[in-house]
Amino acid sequence: MATSPFKFLQEVRSETAKVTWPTRRETMITTAMVFVMVALASIFFFLSDQIIRYLVTLVLGIH
Repeated sequence: MATSPFKFLQEVRSETAKVTWPTRRETMITTAMVFVMVALASIFFFLSDQIIRYLVTLVLGIH
């Protein structure tokens, strides 16, 4: 079922009009939350890595 490019663009425009776009404030809050979660994840993985490194050197007797 082929659709003409003009009709396709009309449908795309119609669908994008239905989208609820986030406000600037919502975008800023979400972005801040992402940065906070990235920071927390990096701290968690850094600490996990240090603990595992310590345990491995302890078990293998590496100084």
